[in-house]
Amino acid sequence: MNFGRRNLLLPLLLVTGLSLLLAHGGAPPAPVPPARTNALTAPRPAGLVTNAPAARPKQAALPLTNRPAGTNAPAAPGPSLQERAAKVLDAVRQFPSSAAFYPTIVGLIIVLLVVLLIRRAKVRPAAGGTAAPSSPVRTRTAGKVHACTVLDVEPEARHVWQFEARGDRFVLGRHQTTRAGEPLPSGLAAKSWTSLWQRKLNIAWLAPDQVFLRVIQLPQSDFEETLSMVEFQLEKLSPMPVTQIVWTIQILPQVQDKQQTVVVLIVARSVVEEFLGRLEGQGYLADRLDLPVLDQLLATPIQADGAWIYPLGGGTQSPALVAWWYGGVLRNLDLIALPAEHRAEGLKEQLLQMAWAGEMEGWLTSPPRWHLVAEPAAAAEWEGPLRAGLDQPLECVAPVAKPQLAGLTARRAANTQNQGNLLPAEFAVRYQQQFVDRLWMRALMAVGACYVVGVAIYFVALGVASYQTTRVENQLAALGPTYTNALQLKARYQVLKDRQELKYAALDCWNVTAQLMPTSIMLESLNFSDGKRLTLRGTAPSDQVAQLIEFEPAMRKAVVNGQPFFHPTKGENLNYQANPAAGTVTWNFSLELKRVELP
Repeated sequence: MNFGRRNLLLPLLLVTGLSLLLAHGGAPPAPVPPARTNALTAPRPAGLVTNAPAARPKQAALPLTNRPAGTNAPAAPGPSLQERAAKVLDAVRQFPSSAAFYPTIVGLIIVLLVVLLIRRAKVRPAAGGTAAPSSPVRTRTAGKVHACTVLDVEPEARHVWQFEARGDRFVLGRHQTTRAGEPLPSGLAAKSWTSLWQRKLNIAWLAPDQVFLRVIQLPQSDFEETLSMVEFQLEKLSPMPVTQIVWTIQILPQVQDKQQTVVVLIVARSVVEEFLGRLEGQGYLADRLDLPVLDQLLATPIQADGAWIYPLGGGTQSPALVAWWYGGVLRNLDLIALPAEHRAEGLKEQLLQMAWAGEMEGWLTSPPRWHLVAEPAAAAEWEGPLRAGLDQPLECVAPVAKPQLAGLTARRAANTQNQGNLLPAEFAVRYQQQFVDRLWMRALMAVGACYVVGVAIYFVALGVASYQTTRVENQLAALGPTYTNALQLKARYQVLKDRQELKYAALDCWNVTAQLMPTSIMLESLNFSDGKRLTLRGTAPSDQVAQLIEFEPAMRKAVVNGQPFFHPTKGENLNYQANPAAGTVTWNFSLELKRVELP
């Protein structure tokens, strides 16, 4: 499915409309300007009779209910197209300053990310359905494995082992067993952000009786070249068409005469897809499909030439894997079945056919020594028919226990990540993409949750601020008359105070002037005006100008009742003019009283 522009516009329009609704409906009310209680009232018109009855307002004429409304009347004109466009433009211009602007921008970004992620998931092609043979998984970024989970699916129960990497070893941290039909533990194979830098492997054991094993000897080379050589002869090795199989290789550590032993693992694609489908239904996305018998094979100590028989499963119908070791090299791997009747003869015939094939190929150079690697229950089932059919000594060897075997599988998977993995490459790519998409979705959900919480906190804070603003405005409106009365009382008090101070201000001015003015200077006028301004004029002999100059600063520094009486800088400075004919000077200066205003 491909998302078009309509799919993108729909969530954008929804978010924008919701934000506009919040901007107009959830925004705080516009502050009401407080009433100007100290403003001057309009003067009453002359001749207005205050005790005249007020004029009644005219009532609108009520329509007659028994008369039909006139359908011929012209309808009221609605808003024009220009008016509607102007309203829309005004709403667009006011939107950046509204309360929902920033939440809308963040919401649009989140919606775009979600739509793009969904579109990417929809257009991704589904895995499977290819006609080409499935090639083994090639891990490009091979990092250190920090944890590993191994799942063993049996008919009766499922076992889960979880290991933690400590150096070169894997330590068992958890072992859990669930019955068939019960869900696996939640979060068993879950990966989180830490898996990006601390790798975690999820391994599932595939049933060995459904896998074909082939052993070939190839020249020693690196993994890629060995893989190409095996792929070149894959049609000869595979018992099924190569378009219907999943295959991989496991290179054994034994090297002889520059020849390496390679085990080729082949399984039907339908078996792998069915097994992976069951695991996906239980929430387990495997990174590897492995065979536990490989680790059992590598863990068995080989001290002589012979055949090692490994029963697979615990039932009587389960086959057994026969490994032929000669010259310290694994020569052949094949399966044998335990017949329901004539078990000894049937087992003898199958093993003799394998021995004859080894003689024809040239690696069977001596009679084999027989070994049975099985648990007590399986050994009791196989030991008797084998001894009776072979009529030769049979050595029983204890196998590696399943918890230790799971640890060996985890270690081998961590060290040789490209070998022994039967998981198809397309499934590995799809699982990795699902993991990345799941991380993106969780991140987007976390961002969305934070966004919703942030928007909720934002609007709650906005509502609290609006409520506080409204309460302050109401308090201010309630305090208006009290404030006006306080201003009036302050003005009255100031008037009374000024009146009290001015009551003796003129006498104090006269007293200060009389005390500080030199006797040689003549005062012609003393003028006290505006309740604060004192103006002095007079004459003085021409030789008394020095005393006149000292007289003015003395007046400015005069003290009455312990407080400065005049302002030191306000008023006009001393101004005198000489009269040569009379031998005198005419002088004048002014002072201002220093009064304390009420705050």
